[in-house]
Amino acid sequence: MTMSCCGRSDQIPPGTHLNVKIATCRKVPKTMRSCLAIVTSWLALSCSAFPQSLRKVATIDLPGPAGQRFDYLAVDEEDHYVLSAHLGPGLLYVVDTKTDKVMKVIHGLPGITGLEYVPGFHKVYTSNWGEEKIGVVDLHTMSVIKRLPTESKPNGIAYAEPFRKVYVVNTLGKAVSIVDVNKDEIVKVLRFNSETGTPGYDAVAKKIYVTLRSTNEVAEIDPSTDRLIGRYPVESCRFNHGMAVDSEHHRAFLLCGGTRNLTVFALDSHKAIAHFPIPAGADVVKFDSGQDRAYAACSSGAISIVQEEAPEHFRKIEDFPVQKFVHSLAVDPVTHRVYAPEQEEDGRPVARLVVYEPTKK
Repeated sequence: MTMSCCGRSDQIPPGTHLNVKIATCRKVPKTMRSCLAIVTSWLALSCSAFPQSLRKVATIDLPGPAGQRFDYLAVDEEDHYVLSAHLGPGLLYVVDTKTDKVMKVIHGLPGITGLEYVPGFHKVYTSNWGEEKIGVVDLHTMSVIKRLPTESKPNGIAYAEPFRKVYVVNTLGKAVSIVDVNKDEIVKVLRFNSETGTPGYDAVAKKIYVTLRSTNEVAEIDPSTDRLIGRYPVESCRFNHGMAVDSEHHRAFLLCGGTRNLTVFALDSHKAIAHFPIPAGADVVKFDSGQDRAYAACSSGAISIVQEEAPEHFRKIEDFPVQKFVHSLAVDPVTHRVYAPEQEEDGRPVARLVVYEPTKK
């Protein structure tokens, strides 16, 4: 007999057999009532022994229109802000992480998808799909100070800090635009024969990686020269879009929409080393180096969580249930809080940011 506990079917230890018959419309014998009581108590204890890995600690209402699509988030550790892109109305929310209050709503970013905070400059770079431009936002003035024309569908962004460059993928343009953050100018465009998904920066190896989702590869770029070093096929991962990088161990967490799995890819040996099934609609994945956890937002209604036990050993913790259409998130590396925007609650339109804290590993 298969039983689930707290919404999960893996709670009961393997080899445990529960042969329970529940009588209905008739008197249950005393011995049966005693057995059922024991089983019920055992199940309750089993549930408490396997708590969920996240707990909701706050809900922040956002002033934009309810029911419209959100996209990427970024964390500004210097100012203690979380930045949230509201793609539908073209808004950027600046939220104080100490008070959980909206500090500012920045308008005029049509179709904003990706965003990346650049420390030291107090600037945010945004991918404005609605106007095919890269926006530059000054967080001192809380305003857009520049717009850079780019290729089709600007999307994810990564920052290579030692080189003072941001790398913006243009998904439909099959390109990566490279921006000098000192000048706020595009200094080079790299082109591919594949749609580009998400960039990531390995801060130890000092390399930029980009998912090539049409060819199921990962591209490696040297930021010192902005030349393509190599392209590496990813086994058993089709349509790899989202990516998060663990710089310390040179691992990438890839979201494979075609095969519906999360693949761990070794950036040093260029090989896939682990695969985990995940729900449909996986889009954005983030890695918390302090907790050694990868969080993948799946729009079908879950955040998939994978624990890195060691560079060669990973395990899936759970598919944590959330509202549908939650497809992006951010992790504060200091507090380890997870921020996820919601556009609906049980079918009702909303606009809010939900804050979670991790439980023990």
